[in-house]
Parts: sequence; C-alpha cells; structure tokens
Amino acid sequence: MMKKYQELLKSAENALANAYAPYSQFKVGAAIRAQNGKIYQGCNVENVSYPCGTCAESGAIAAMVADGEKKIREILIVAEKKAKIMPCGACRQRIKEFADEKTVIISADVNGNFDFYRIMDLLPCAFEELE
Repeated sequence: MMKKYQELLKSAENALANAYAPYSQFKVGAAIRAQNGKIYQGCNVENVSYPCGTCAESGAIAAMVADGEKKIREILIVAEKKAKIMPCGACRQRIKEFADEKTVIISADVNGNFDFYRIMDLLPCAFEELE
C-alpha cells in the first residue's frame, strides 16, 4: 500500500525543494492526486508580511483548479524540518471544499513514513454550503 503513495511523496518533495520560506525557514511541499489521476504540487511561499504568504496545500489546490479539476482523491503533505505535518485549519477547510468521504489526507515525512486521515477526522465541524 505504501508503494502507491511514493509518486505523491516524490512530487511533494520536489515542490518542497522549491519552497520559499526565508522568514520561518520552515519549508512545506504538498501533492494532490486528483480524480482525473493527474498529480498537482504546491509549496509554501512566504512574504515579509506574514498574512500574505500561502501554504503548500493552497498552491496544489490552485494548480488543480487551474487545470479544470475539482476533486481531490489524495493529498500528501511533507515538511523539511518536522517528522510529519498536518494541514493548518484554513487548509483543512480548503481541502474540504474539494474532498469527499473517500479523500485520503496523508501526513508524511521525508523517510516515507505515512499517517492517513479522512477530512472529517481533521475537520469534524467544517463550514458547509448554505442552503
């Protein structure tokens, strides 16, 4: 099963290598396998005005949406300086927008160790569309 996620890990690590984190020195990479089977990557991009930075998950989601896809099958997040990293609260909500109950969220380390979650495990009280 872990072999299945090696391509995602490699993609996230490639994005991680390009992260722009001169202020925090905390680089993060993310890779999404969308419903169409394509992999989209993102990295964190900081700004001297901290609220203007973007998370790796946001970049990967934006790349996926820019390509016309709207469904995350799997998303893997990896950080350079932490054993395993979880999406921040805002990114959990962003992931939720394009996830369903089958979407797999993978927290990985650079050694290929994985933890697996579903969106409702990470965001049980998500904002929902108003009816």
